[in-house]
Amino acid sequence: MTQDTGSDGSKLAAIVLAGGRSRRMGSDKAALDWEGEPMLARVVRVVAQRCDPVLVVAGETSAAFRGIDDIRDRAAPGIDRSKVHWVTDEQEGTGPLGGLVAGLAKAAAAGADLAFVCATDMPLIAPELIDELRRGLTGSTQAVIARDAQRDHPMAGIYRTDAGPVIADLVAGGERRMLGAIDALNAHRVGVSDADWLVNVNAPEDVHRLRVSTS
Repeated sequence: MTQDTGSDGSKLAAIVLAGGRSRRMGSDKAALDWEGEPMLARVVRVVAQRCDPVLVVAGETSAAFRGIDDIRDRAAPGIDRSKVHWVTDEQEGTGPLGGLVAGLAKAAAAGADLAFVCATDMPLIAPELIDELRRGLTGSTQAVIARDAQRDHPMAGIYRTDAGPVIADLVAGGERRMLGAIDALNAHRVGVSDADWLVNVNAPEDVHRLRVSTS
């Protein structure tokens, strides 16, 4: 059941950061087949169960954007494409933090108070991750990010869209680390109940290992 509006009336968008160059993978991660559909399509389908709109941030020169027709053609049923919008105006060379700034601006313009942020290379993501993070929000919290036993995951979090200008100032000052945004915000960490939701794949051996472990 879609839960894009919370009990407090807040609206939740999603920002899927898909503009990476996939150097270690050797091919576009967004188009990588996972259980019969492109990984980006899978992530979009899952987050759309809780979020509206879903904003895919990827510049026009990115592999994900250039391959969008193929990704759409191979996407499994179940994606409401009217919910999905591409954001292509991220500042070149600013990495995922710049993508976050572009996504938060678009989410705010769409009337969303909150945005769930994730990467395109998280094939085991589930809507329950979003539920658990949302329950961690308080009135003063600017961001809630997932944490497992090893580390924080700033690319698995819910951010208030009005924190966008703070992050934009960081980017303008040369910051490129997602954790830099967390340091600058009033952030809360949530230990999630299933660490598999946070697994990302950066290289072919990661994909092979994950497929073996989930088969």
